Amino acid sequence: MRIIFVCTGNICRSPMAHHYTQKKLYEMNLEEQIIVESAGTYAYTGSEATEYAIKVMKMYDVDMSKHKATKIENVDINDIDYVFCMTANHKRYLVSLYPRLNDKIFTLKEFIGENKNIDIEDPWGYDEKTYAKTAKDIVEIVDKQIDKLVKG
Repeated sequence: MRIIFVCTGNICRSPMAHHYTQKKLYEMNLEEQIIVESAGTYAYTGSEATEYAIKVMKMYDVDMSKHKATKIENVDINDIDYVFCMTANHKRYLVSLYPRLNDKIFTLKEFIGENKNIDIEDPWGYDEKTYAKTAKDIVEIVDKQIDKLVKG
C-alpha cells in the first residue's frame, strides 16, 4: 500500500505526518507493507522542513532533518492508494487535478471519521508553540489513521 500526505509547501504539516507515520510503521514492523510519502500543492522541490517542524517532532522521536520537499506534480500519484490532505482546500485542489482519484483523496481528519473542523491548521510563520499544537494534532490523528489502515 502507498499513502501520501499533502499540504501546501511540504515543509511543515505533511512532513510531520509523513515522518511520524514512517516511525510508527517501523515500530510495528509494517514499513514494507505501507509506503509513506509527502508532497505539497505549491512546494519548492528540495526545500527543507522548517526549523520549528524539525524541533517539535523531536519530542516524538522523529528526525525530519533530512526531509526535502516535493511538489505534488512530481509524484506518480496514480499508484497511490490513499491521498491524505491537511485541509479541505487541498482536497478540492487535488480532486480538480486528478478527478479519477476522487475516491482515494481524503482530508486526514475526514478519513478517521471527523466531520467538524476538518482542517489541520498551518503553523508556517508562527511560533514554536503553534507548531507544537499542530504536531500534537497530527500525531493524535495519525495514530487513529494507522489503526484504521492496518485493521482495514
